[in-house]
Amino acid sequence: MLFKTFDGHNDLLLNLWLHHRDAPAEAFFAGIEKGHLDYPRMQQGGFAGGLFAMFVPPQRYINEVTPQRAHEQWKPLDILWQQLDILKALVAKSDGRARLCLSASDIAACRRDGVLAMVAHIEGADGFDAEGEALADFYQAGVRSIGPFWNLPNIFGEGVNGSFPHSPDTGAGLTDAGKQLIAAANHHRMMIDVSHMNEKAFWDTASLSNAPLVASHSNAHVLCAQPRNLTDGQLRAIRHSGGIVGVNFGNAFLRADGKRDSDTPLIEIVKHLEHLIEIMGVENVAFGSDFDGISVPDELKDVSGLPRLCVMLESLGYDQSVIEQITWGNWQRVLQQIWQD
Repeated sequence: MLFKTFDGHNDLLLNLWLHHRDAPAEAFFAGIEKGHLDYPRMQQGGFAGGLFAMFVPPQRYINEVTPQRAHEQWKPLDILWQQLDILKALVAKSDGRARLCLSASDIAACRRDGVLAMVAHIEGADGFDAEGEALADFYQAGVRSIGPFWNLPNIFGEGVNGSFPHSPDTGAGLTDAGKQLIAAANHHRMMIDVSHMNEKAFWDTASLSNAPLVASHSNAHVLCAQPRNLTDGQLRAIRHSGGIVGVNFGNAFLRADGKRDSDTPLIEIVKHLEHLIEIMGVENVAFGSDFDGISVPDELKDVSGLPRLCVMLESLGYDQSVIEQITWGNWQRVLQQIWQD
């Protein structure tokens, strides 16, 4: 059986912005030589929807990856708006194969109709103002999810940033502007992603937010001591809020040695999945691949390898209803609760 998967996090839009900015839709629907995601491979792997991140990479990274553009200096908000335009171009040129989803009902309709469900997500609020105008503008434009941080500080606080092995306690908590951002996101009923929050900012958010806590692409710290992974205490707080954790497929967040080596056995993903289930219950666990943002196990390779992961779960005794919860149902429930539609 080919399970339909809703994924909590990917960096397709960054890949298209860096390498296919002039014709992103054509590249996406025809097939992309590099990276983990394109429409043909999504179809092959049963990838039917997800949160598509808009992300501002450091200027030095842009220069390294696209040296032909090294002379261009980018403002963070300009990059985010351009990536949102790319997402909308994919929808506009999809011939009905993709939709921008603004509600959980939209996602459910996409599943029913066999259409790619695309939710616009902001990863890192660099360039945002403290008054909430940029947040409101992006919401009005169709964005329904935000992670205030990546790895670097901004006016809202400090993202989790540290070398392996390390705890998630890598900096100060939310600033006053950060607390206002959480309140504004709650007001708009936007999903708040804690995946790149340090531990103090996580607990600030847990105490301030009135919505379920969501870590879109994080793993278990007890199995891999990356500071980006979550402690059992954090996992329990997410469970208590009715939230969700999307398991990250990145080698560096899976392996006990913290290495990025792609000879990582596929069972390592399952180990993290099972630990999360043990702590949180199966209803609070899903996938958050981080495709196009990390290196993944060779056994998975790219999005077309998702069926191999599901076959492994079946071989380990997971029944079809549980796999369907993990691959789709849990995200559907949590987003409906957050967006209240």
